[in-house]
Amino acid sequence: MIRLKRRPQPITSPLTNSLLILGSVLVAMLVCTIPISLAGVNPLHAYGALFRGAFGSVAGVVAILMRATPLLLTGLGTTVAFRSGQWNIGGEGQIYLGALGATMVGLAFSGLPLWMHLPLALIGSFIVGGLWVLVPALLKALRGVNEIISTLMFSYIAIFLIRYLVEGPLQGPSDFMPQTAMIPETARLPLLNSAYRLHAGVILAILVTGATYILLWRTSLGYALRAVGYNPRAARYGGINVIRSVALVMLISGGLSGLAGANEVLGFHYRLFDGISPGYGFTGIIVALLGRLNPIGLVISSLLFSSLIIGANGMQQTVGIPSAIAGIIQSVVVLFVLGTELLLDYRLMLSLPLLGKTPNVGTDSV
Repeated sequence: MIRLKRRPQPITSPLTNSLLILGSVLVAMLVCTIPISLAGVNPLHAYGALFRGAFGSVAGVVAILMRATPLLLTGLGTTVAFRSGQWNIGGEGQIYLGALGATMVGLAFSGLPLWMHLPLALIGSFIVGGLWVLVPALLKALRGVNEIISTLMFSYIAIFLIRYLVEGPLQGPSDFMPQTAMIPETARLPLLNSAYRLHAGVILAILVTGATYILLWRTSLGYALRAVGYNPRAARYGGINVIRSVALVMLISGGLSGLAGANEVLGFHYRLFDGISPGYGFTGIIVALLGRLNPIGLVISSLLFSSLIIGANGMQQTVGIPSAIAGIIQSVVVLFVLGTELLLDYRLMLSLPLLGKTPNVGTDSV
């Protein structure tokens, strides 16, 4: 009889997960009282300003939703890739190319009605964002090229490509700034609240979140993609085309990040310009990890991170804390929340030996 060690079981209680994340945020904020105090500011006043800046007004809440939307979309793209065993860290470039696709469709088909023009612009952003990451995907699948390096390098190519286009071929005819002409209203995301410019991109992000969850956990395609991520060799023996799966998952991942670019162009700025993304692609990776690569968790993590950003900006303006301190607070909170992965992943981490005793992991008989 063969006796196998039982694999430590993951902690799945939503209440436990929520308490651990909340506790990590509180501990991180407690640690951050040190640099705040060194800056000569009362930590209680600073955190009060942070809370008021994020939740003290309707404008603050709307700003959180607006900032969380591109973070959520980019985090979804990262989640699809990571769940399938691919390291797509080029979301920033895919945002730029998605914004380009939305702008091109928006400007090229100006005579179409809203019900046709807007969906075409969104589809264009998804396709262009996905195609941009297809080359690194094929290099990985066919030649074994490290996708971490290739997707990252493609991001910088995309950024400089957009800079060239808005300063040259795509620059608006009557604009002195390096930006395109404004897209027509038929390609814009409808406003939900004109006073605060809250647009339908929030609804789009929620719909995409639900679709991503269904794709990964409720379809045979999602099962195949996750199987490739768990063990490509076993997936190949199981009849799954690994090369096609890698290309497909990177296409979907890039397309989701491309929608984040469409959100900025079609919902907020109405034109493409250099620097349209303030680092959403890189921040989206952190959001995905905070959400534990689960689309539902990403909604919470994107809102959490967005509220930290908006609140830190308000804290800086109200109590005069330097921007570097605000950045420290955000970083420490992220580190503490990510540190809870050790507790969330395995019960074994909750029973570490204190006095040289070996933790009891149990056995299964075969």
